[in-house]
Amino acid sequence: MNEEIKLFATGGTFDKEYDEIHGKLYFKNTHMFEILKLGRCKLQVDIETLMMIDSLEMSNSERNYIVKKCKQEAKTRIVITHGTDTMVETAKLIAKSIHDKTIVLTGAMIPYNFGSSDGLFNLGSALSFAQSLPIGVYISMNGQVFNWDNVQKNKEIGIFEEKGNK
Repeated sequence: MNEEIKLFATGGTFDKEYDEIHGKLYFKNTHMFEILKLGRCKLQVDIETLMMIDSLEMSNSERNYIVKKCKQEAKTRIVITHGTDTMVETAKLIAKSIHDKTIVLTGAMIPYNFGSSDGLFNLGSALSFAQSLPIGVYISMNGQVFNWDNVQKNKEIGIFEEKGNK
């Protein structure tokens, strides 16, 4: 039997909604429950929403809260959905403080509600990596996994890659 995975939702593009009247993106509730049901996920996943925020608006206080929740969590395998713009910053802070768990951060470039989101694939990959990787902090995007300290977001082409590959 697989170990239960804790999933912390923090917002990011994954969970954005679109206000058609005002043409703006906003947050309501996490889509993680719906995504796992749609994907017919058979893993034991305990979902907890920590915040619904764009990572560009995330403060050190909010990052420290994520670290605190990871430290307090009894489960040793954690997936965090996070905005892609500052995901590496949060991963760095987690890695400085936590050395006894497997933690995988993932996100999406396109909101789930848009119907063509990469988020479904990214979440599935992150859950798989969380089950199979050794203790450490990782970022999983587009079917790839990176060590937290060897990854960067290439904003020109919208992908994550190893540092120095631009």
